[in-house]
Amino acid sequence: MLSADANFIHHLRLAWRGELELFPLFDYAGQLDQAGQRELAAALYQTWLARNNTPDDALVYFNLGAMLSGLGDDEGARAAYVRAIELRPSLIQPHFNLGLIYERLGQTQLALAEWLYVANRASADNEAERPLLRLALNNLGRVHENNRQYADALTFLTRSLALDPVQPDVLHHWIFLRAKQCVWPVYAPLDGVDPDLMRRSTSALAMISLSDNPEEQLAAARRYVDKKLDLNVPALAPTETYGHRKIRIAYMSSDFCLHPVAMLTAELFELHDRERVEVFGYCWSREDGSDMRARIVNSMDYFRRIHDLSDEAAARLIREDEIDVLIDLQGQTLGARPGVLAYRPAPIQITYLGLPATTGLPFIDYVIADRFLIPEDHARFYSEQPLYMPDIYQVSDRKRVSNPVPSRKECGLPEDGFVFCSFSNNFKYTPELFAVWMDILRRVPDSVLWLLADNPWAEVNLREEAKKHGMDDRRLIFGSRVTPATYLARYATADLFLDSYPFNAGTTANDALWMGLPVLTCSGRTFASRMAGALLSAAGMPELITDNFRDYKEKAVALAQAPEEVVRLREKLKLVKRNGVLFDTQRFARNLENRLIQLAREKEVKPLA
Repeated sequence: MLSADANFIHHLRLAWRGELELFPLFDYAGQLDQAGQRELAAALYQTWLARNNTPDDALVYFNLGAMLSGLGDDEGARAAYVRAIELRPSLIQPHFNLGLIYERLGQTQLALAEWLYVANRASADNEAERPLLRLALNNLGRVHENNRQYADALTFLTRSLALDPVQPDVLHHWIFLRAKQCVWPVYAPLDGVDPDLMRRSTSALAMISLSDNPEEQLAAARRYVDKKLDLNVPALAPTETYGHRKIRIAYMSSDFCLHPVAMLTAELFELHDRERVEVFGYCWSREDGSDMRARIVNSMDYFRRIHDLSDEAAARLIREDEIDVLIDLQGQTLGARPGVLAYRPAPIQITYLGLPATTGLPFIDYVIADRFLIPEDHARFYSEQPLYMPDIYQVSDRKRVSNPVPSRKECGLPEDGFVFCSFSNNFKYTPELFAVWMDILRRVPDSVLWLLADNPWAEVNLREEAKKHGMDDRRLIFGSRVTPATYLARYATADLFLDSYPFNAGTTANDALWMGLPVLTCSGRTFASRMAGALLSAAGMPELITDNFRDYKEKAVALAQAPEEVVRLREKLKLVKRNGVLFDTQRFARNLENRLIQLAREKEVKPLA
């Protein structure tokens, strides 16, 4: 019996002599691959191709491409797939794999072209091609969604679901894409798709804007954990904290850049008392070159880039730094790395700001909250224990800068009439909320509703929806995305901010109040539906908090008809900005440190008696 080395040499000689048939070649190369000898399999294929010339060379080039791809040789894999296509253009699989290689090389348009080829040429009736067709459609949907081409993304995913209606991950994106474009109802019937599966496939983030049922949100979060996370990993940190004189607080995020989370937290990082705490940042954010990113980096005592580390390696780095309290700023939002937290690299792990809902993550101990945001009798709907702040859960940045207030004309607004605004992402709007808004406009003549031009498809759909309500769609004014300073200045031009429900404004409500614009909210039972109410409660303005659409509507109409009351509210907000707890970032930093130090001291290693 030949040894492994001798067996390889034997097959290599046969390939060199042109005596190795195709199927024995594939069989032996497959054995090498299974044995972890992928380099030898690639060498065997390369030798065979150099010494043979057959009608089946395209298949060998394809297999070579797969081996080189697995070895991380993307350029070599690309060349192999291209050659396979040149030799046999009718092959579908090399086009699909070539798309994956182009994406890894950062050549997204070339990747899309390859997958579009598969989508247009593969047959749903061909058993070999059907799975490739489905995967190509899914990749087209994913990349178009990432590129904010929501309509095309939805079209591709709808085609994929027609091929296979039992795809929870695809439904997850299909649902959110409809919400982003205000395609209502979001839960539309789809041939072959079980409506219950559609509901159960809704992501934790999408569920926030579709439901004010805290049990549904907890269930959605836990489904993600069950399906996506490996919980069978070792805990790295001790159960006790380390007893450092200054406790080590770490924040981890992919949003340490020009992002709403960074815009809220920047001053907090700067104001932490270095006599009491050391501040670490663990970052896998994009390098956007913004002043905000530079500010965040400079605000940390230790700033670690972990973008090129595996989850385990990142967790081990956190453990080596002996972090006492690890605060995750993402939850289950885009870019999150719960796999790092699963290793429990810190004795105390907390979620904050990123996901306005329970994370469902069993390795998160606390969620930073206040008693309006999460009333004590609602705590049972959270996998985390509420860590109650005394004044307000949300931190603010007092250093944010606004441009001069623009005129109504500069904003595309009418010179006269009451201006309602809502600058939240459009997926926060629901048909029920929009109907309330249309009724408000109907009852307040010459008023307009100023919205964020989030994406062109949402604008078209919202205008059409307005017409269905008998409303002149010109009373909807869409403002484009602008720089943060110009965005802030716009708030001073509006008269009243109409909050969304069940997904309230978070950072946007904070910005509106900072700029002196009253915010009218409707509070419900979930974290997301109580965010603006928490801010208004801290501001001492409960008159702007409602708990049903009827009162919300009546209050909006009453304020539009009472300009003196709006002026009073604006004057009160000036006092809140100057003297209130809502924007007292230094007070917030001390309160947070007090709570974290208390937690850390309670879990310190106790000396033996």
